[in-house]
This record gives sequence, C-alpha cells and structure tokens, in this order.
Amino acid sequence: MMSVAVSPIEVKNGYHVVWAGTEPSGLFRSEDGGETWVDCPALLDLPSKSSWSFPPRPYTHQVRWIEPDIHEENRIFVGIELGGVMKSEDKGGSWEDRKPNSQHDCHALTTHLQAPGRIYEAAGGGYAESFDAGNTWQTFNEGLDPYNYLVHIAVDSGDADTMVAAASRSPYEAYDPSHARTILVRREDGGSWSPVYKGLPDAEGSSVFALTSHPFQSGIFYAVNNLGFYLSYDAGQTWEKAPLEWPDYLTAERIHGFTMVVSPD
Repeated sequence: MMSVAVSPIEVKNGYHVVWAGTEPSGLFRSEDGGETWVDCPALLDLPSKSSWSFPPRPYTHQVRWIEPDIHEENRIFVGIELGGVMKSEDKGGSWEDRKPNSQHDCHALTTHLQAPGRIYEAAGGGYAESFDAGNTWQTFNEGLDPYNYLVHIAVDSGDADTMVAAASRSPYEAYDPSHARTILVRREDGGSWSPVYKGLPDAEGSSVFALTSHPFQSGIFYAVNNLGFYLSYDAGQTWEKAPLEWPDYLTAERIHGFTMVVSPD
C-alpha cells in the first residue's frame, strides 16, 4: 500500500470516498469508509504502461500519489512512480495518459481551492504545472539547479502562486539521513525558484521534508523531517523550529508525512 487519499467533495453512503494505491500499480475505491473496495483496472490499460518502471526495483512501479480534484468530484489525478501523471474524468472508470511537458517521475501532486483546474507536480525531474485540469502542462525548473529532485510540495492556502517544495540533488541524497542533503525551495508570482535556509537545519544530514500549508490561514507552512518540526509564518521565506521534545531515534529515520487536524473556527 503506497498511497491513500480521501475525496474532499465526493460523498457516498454518508462517507467521503476513499482511494488507495498499491505497488505494483493499482488503484482502488471505497464508498463505505473502507469496508469494501472496487478496483479501477482501466488505469493499467494506458499505452504508456509498458514503460512504467521504478528505478530501484525496475521490475515494478507504484501509485505514488492520489489527488482527487478539490473542485470536480468526477476528476482524479494519479501519479505513477515512475510513469507519469494520469487523469480520470469519470471517477476512475477510464483514464487519460500522461501529457507532454509533465514529469514522469511523479512524487507528489496538489490542487488549490482558489484555482480551479490548476494542478501542481513535484517530481524527480523538477516541477510541472497545469492550468487547464491536466490537459496541457509546462515544466518550470528555473532556479532549481542543482536541487532539481523534488519530493513534496505545498501551496499557500491564500495565494495559489506561492509554493514551497522539498528538494535534493538526487534520490541518493533525499531519503536516508546517513547521506541525505536536502533543502526547501520557494516560488512566488510565477518567478524563479529560490532556496530557503533561514531557520532550517543544515542540508547535510537533513532528509527530505514532508510539507503542508495551513488550510485556512494564508502564509502559514509546516515542514517535518528527521531533525524536527518547523513552521513558517511568512509564506515560507523564514522558518522556526517548533519547541517539541524530538525523540533521538527519529534523527536516523525518514519522516514520510504527517496529518494536521484543524477547526475552521
């Protein structure tokens, strides 16, 4: 089991629809809170499927990310590692293959409440985005070099043009703290990417960050990795470490992600 997502808008039988992705690549849908599941086999009928391959284990591939569209309940995006971004407009019944100028080594996808049709992709080859619900894409890596291996991304809830991504120079330097070297990069108003250092740990020994933004308060971002939990109150320009008791054993582990529960009030 590689990925799980809950649709923010599609509700069936009193439950929000749950999606699960696997290795080898498979996608499953539940309409009863996870009690039963339905396969979406058409995902594996795409023409590009014969080229999907995960480099550390080239005999397989995986559904690395699932992103139900926040505006259109019939639409869902799936990121295959390594295969690309696939889109369904009918809840997984049929699929559109990856598009030119998207990234094939997909790691993370996100959408934005204020930007219908926009989709953001963090990938092994850098950053790609679509403004028309995944019909066309453009890759934009200006300013990333040499940190053009992106693993995670978050977007300011109040500004669809301000984003922060977790970056390294290669997969070898991304995940294992014993030889990791990662930073955060930031982009705003369609400009170039720029590295962010203030308030964050040194890149050496810092494994890749998991990221999110506050869903209701603009300018607030959160990041967590093996060295601690960090917060930004100025849209990712500067950071501070949260005053938490951080277990020593976590410094040698990769933190894959976290969940934030907040009240709109």
